[in-house]
Amino acid sequence: MTTERFDVTRQIAASPSAVFDVLRSPQGHVAIDSSGMLQSADGDPVSGVGDEFVVHMDRESLGDLPMGRYDVTVIITRYERDALLEWTISGTIQPPIRHLYGYRLEPHDGGTRVTSYYDWSQIDERYREAGVFPVIPEAGLRATLGILARTVE
Repeated sequence: MTTERFDVTRQIAASPSAVFDVLRSPQGHVAIDSSGMLQSADGDPVSGVGDEFVVHMDRESLGDLPMGRYDVTVIITRYERDALLEWTISGTIQPPIRHLYGYRLEPHDGGTRVTSYYDWSQIDERYREAGVFPVIPEAGLRATLGILARTVE
């Protein structure tokens, strides 16, 4: 596979601030997850780069690796209120993998054009050789945007 990043976009009939409020909340991430891996979360809504929260995961939902239940720390790497939220994770696998997830929000047609992305271009070669990337398929990003739309519209 030569692509190391997915970008998917959906128009959502809600303001950028309403969308962003869901995305900056740890519980919001769990609520809109289409993979089934995110089980619950602890922490406060993020408000800037470097903020963190914990997500309780269940990899069995994907059925690809026998990792069972584990925790990851979400670390915010880019933050622009109502416009951009990006993060990486640190967890069971060390050193951190360095894959990135994010959302870009643009006011558009009385709502918000939301782009979700998943970028694994910076992962260490040992993880690339394992052949498990992308962890989340492009269809998973699309499904999560559908759940996000249903949540905020």
